[in-house]
Amino acid sequence: MDDTKIKAELPGVIPAPRQTRRRWPILLACLALVGCLHLLRLVSPTSRLPCDKTTHQPAVCPQSDTLVPEKNSALWTELTQLQATDDFLGRAVAQLSAAVQIPTETFDSMGPVGEDPRWVTRGPFVDHLVAAFPLVHAAMDLQKVNTYGLVYTWQGSDASLKPLLLMGHYDVVPVAPLSVDEWTHPAYSGHFDGEFIWGRGCADDKSGVIGILTTIELLLENDFKPTRTIVLSFGFDEEAGGFHGAGHLGPALLERFGPDSFAMIVDEGAGFVETYGAIFATPGVAEKGYTDISVEVQSPGGHSSIPPEHTSIGILAALIVQLEANPPPAHLVPGTTLFEMAQCLAAHAPDLPVDLKRVLLRAGHSEKARKEAERMLFSSDPAFRALAGTTQAVDVISGGVKSNALPEQAVAIVNHRIATQSSVNETLKRNTDLLRDLAIERFNLSVIAHGEQLTPASAASAGTLILSTPRTLEPAPITPSDAPPFKLLAGTIRAAIRASSDKIAGDSPVYVAPGMMSGNTDTRYTWALSRHIFRYGHGSGGMGGIHTVNEHIRATDFVGMITFFTTLILNVDEAVL
Repeated sequence: MDDTKIKAELPGVIPAPRQTRRRWPILLACLALVGCLHLLRLVSPTSRLPCDKTTHQPAVCPQSDTLVPEKNSALWTELTQLQATDDFLGRAVAQLSAAVQIPTETFDSMGPVGEDPRWVTRGPFVDHLVAAFPLVHAAMDLQKVNTYGLVYTWQGSDASLKPLLLMGHYDVVPVAPLSVDEWTHPAYSGHFDGEFIWGRGCADDKSGVIGILTTIELLLENDFKPTRTIVLSFGFDEEAGGFHGAGHLGPALLERFGPDSFAMIVDEGAGFVETYGAIFATPGVAEKGYTDISVEVQSPGGHSSIPPEHTSIGILAALIVQLEANPPPAHLVPGTTLFEMAQCLAAHAPDLPVDLKRVLLRAGHSEKARKEAERMLFSSDPAFRALAGTTQAVDVISGGVKSNALPEQAVAIVNHRIATQSSVNETLKRNTDLLRDLAIERFNLSVIAHGEQLTPASAASAGTLILSTPRTLEPAPITPSDAPPFKLLAGTIRAAIRASSDKIAGDSPVYVAPGMMSGNTDTRYTWALSRHIFRYGHGSGGMGGIHTVNEHIRATDFVGMITFFTTLILNVDEAVL
């Protein structure tokens, strides 16, 4: 076929020679632009983020939409507007202040309820709740468990829906007598200075308990009737492990409702903070395990004028040095909650250093990048390193009774917070392996580790090393962050922050990332009740002095908690979970 004919019929495919010469500059410019864009794409730390083809969101830490109620949208708007007023601020402050003024201190090693007289401080607080929240106590069934544990039930209209469980605790850590004069305002004054409410418990956790009850009182005032049943569970000794409070409440709820009976559970926990140019909320979906290991050295006594080469205290000191010289290693492990949280920062934090962002986003499929990310994070943030691995801390030591008598016993208590990817047994074995050979070969001790005799009982020895565990707790089951309850909570958090009375977010973007707790909450007693357990306290950091002097909370943060609980209850009421 004639070339000229082709050119005439398909000018857009094979241009005439003169047209080609005219288009070369344009084609070169286009190629240069594409090359530049490709180069920027390679350099950009977010360029290689995999993308969900359905939602077009990054597959790394996709975000839920801001979620506000639809069926009850008018009520939600009315209530959040009310909560932004000065009148409501005054009402909320008065409720929390009155609660703080009732001391409910929890001490270690308290005896059973009914025997230890220190429990009676709970009675006035429970009586106060009845007077302060009359509609709650008229509309909700109240069950008392082990005298002071409180279970409120607000029956929904649809019994087929799994209930929502909201938790909190109303006990507080004691105020040390020597610290009384260090408080800006008296520890149980509930003083409001126009910005902060001061007093023991205003942040941990009477604000949670009073925030929930204030929310429900307000909903009842506005004739709200839930479709989904709402259950409240308030413990009274969380600060000493919850054994008498939540330790009885959890089994009581399990007996009444059965296993896996709750759609979701929300207890106290971390809040949100502005960091690296954005606001990040980190509801806890994981909780580290716990063990205290007792390291006890026993050796013959005698007069100190004829000492052996090493006393029991000296041997114990060497064992402690061995532990501290070999801390448990910490690693950034793909698939863990902490790894997911770090990648959320990398995917969304605009001001995160570019080099850190790049290696974090590649860490899931590159061992080299993971190690570099680990090095950068751990060297710059000791708290992050502590969250990543099992920690150890020698917290208690005792031994000896008199300066001229050889100590027959010396004991140290070593506290461990166990990484979510580890276990109690792994932690105990590691400690045993570290200390056994040193005890046998250097000090000629017989060794008993967690009830097992590791050396021949008949062998001659200079003493005994006894390792025991008075208290253990495995890491909590991980709450899935890709399931509807987490997405609902994330959308609720974003809505509550945006509706906050003091507009703490401003124009900053808001993101929600899975978080984890290094301490242990009362949720340890609810693992059988739901797969969807969250530890979250809706606060922006406007609180301080938790477990020490000058505990306080910003009043607008407390109102923000009420806005959060309002949004959560209304969202859960119409959600498919």
